[in-house]
Amino acid sequence: MLSELPPLLSLVIWFPILGGAAVLFVGDDNPGRAKALALTVAILTFLISIPLFTLFDPTTAKMQFQEFVPWIPALSVNYHLGVDGFSMPLILLTAFMNVLVVIAGWEVVQYRVAQYMAAFLIMEGLMIGVFAALDAILFYVFFEAMLIPMFLVIGIWGGPRRVYATLKFFLYTFLGSVFMLIALIYLYTQADSFEILDFHMLPLTLSEQVWIFFAFLLGFSVKVPMWPVHTWLPDAHVEAPTGGSVILAAITLKIGGYGFLRFALPITPDASATLDWLIITLSLIAVVYIGLVALIQQDMKKLIAYSSIAHMGFVTLGFFIAFSIYRHTGSLNGAAMGIEGGMVQMVSHGFISGALFLCVGVLYDRVHSRQIKDYGGVANTMPIFAAFMVLFAMANAGLPGTSGFVGEFLVILSSFKASFWIAFLASFTLILGAAYTLWLVKRVIFGEVGNHHVAELEDVGRREIIMLSLLAAAVLLLGLWPDPLTSTMHATVDNLLQHMTVTKL
Repeated sequence: MLSELPPLLSLVIWFPILGGAAVLFVGDDNPGRAKALALTVAILTFLISIPLFTLFDPTTAKMQFQEFVPWIPALSVNYHLGVDGFSMPLILLTAFMNVLVVIAGWEVVQYRVAQYMAAFLIMEGLMIGVFAALDAILFYVFFEAMLIPMFLVIGIWGGPRRVYATLKFFLYTFLGSVFMLIALIYLYTQADSFEILDFHMLPLTLSEQVWIFFAFLLGFSVKVPMWPVHTWLPDAHVEAPTGGSVILAAITLKIGGYGFLRFALPITPDASATLDWLIITLSLIAVVYIGLVALIQQDMKKLIAYSSIAHMGFVTLGFFIAFSIYRHTGSLNGAAMGIEGGMVQMVSHGFISGALFLCVGVLYDRVHSRQIKDYGGVANTMPIFAAFMVLFAMANAGLPGTSGFVGEFLVILSSFKASFWIAFLASFTLILGAAYTLWLVKRVIFGEVGNHHVAELEDVGRREIIMLSLLAAAVLLLGLWPDPLTSTMHATVDNLLQHMTVTKL
């Protein structure tokens, strides 16, 4: 049956890219038509991606929906695509969030509208290509190319310090990926192939693995971002337009976590076991220290940006604590719980962080300020908006029944199997998360009307209700019924853990 399907992965990659080119062709002289075309392309891309979930076989860890075409035969470089339980959910998340970004920019973007919409459509296709690529060079091309539209989005439609933010963003991410490229070339010399699955089977020595592991760590830790290479993210978020912040938080950060699952853990299992303490330590610093930093922020965007770093710390903690558990105790359930918790956290964080940045965008469009002190008592004039923002804030704090609870709970349960103190520190972030999130809500949403700007606010319109309702439904659905997501990754997680027990020394 699957062999009779059209090339779904190529469609979901190239359709938005070609759609973006068509939007550029429409041009900025006809912004209404450009926006309508962009929304049509974004919705169709999401609809095309749905069969990846409905036809996905969760009982196997094999790559599905594979496409293979020789690209550069002399170097064994191929156009090879496929998905498993790790990549398929992230592709759907990317397609879903891009629809909301187009809706969010519908009335807000006033100049170079076609270019704005086209940048996000092209970036969407490139990011999906990152998740679907099974050839290392193809992965690297998509990985680097997606920086270009994000660079333009921040640099053209960003805030007053947008040039500084874009250069910092580009330099951090590009320099980190150079080391990853060196590792990929070395692996090619050993495997005589750029196939990622061939890299997984290489019998590398521990010394080789350590060097390769650090190369991958430099490439992917910047994307997550992990402490101490996180400083580009708050600047990028503050200067980016709302759509740029949504995609940065919801999708771009997930590429770093995905890279660990696709490259670092399966290619360098012995080095990962030897150095798991390093990643666990860095993750706990991100979870605790960055949570404390978030407490003192006065800019709403910057607070949510630091919150993103803390929550992504849970992702890397889950991945490597699971690795440590399985390596040292052989507990498949405890280890699988950590990796699945990290994956659920990535998807959940995509919904929640994207929603919070959209909420900040709603307020900024009206008041043109992101400073917490410029608000107060918003619930009095925007009750519908206040209900949405409180829901997303509760999810960000890990309230049971929301998606924010599921991933963090699984990671903490898994941490207990490794160390009480690691679990204690990880749990401490729940307190910090509640502290900075609820304090933000208290100062912005509740209390007396803060000033005449707040008194004159109009509640959310139909366009804003649609995008916030879709995210609210996703947050509640994943929080109340996570099984459709977790069941798709069981076989892939078990395969990864079993692969990592086969020593390569």
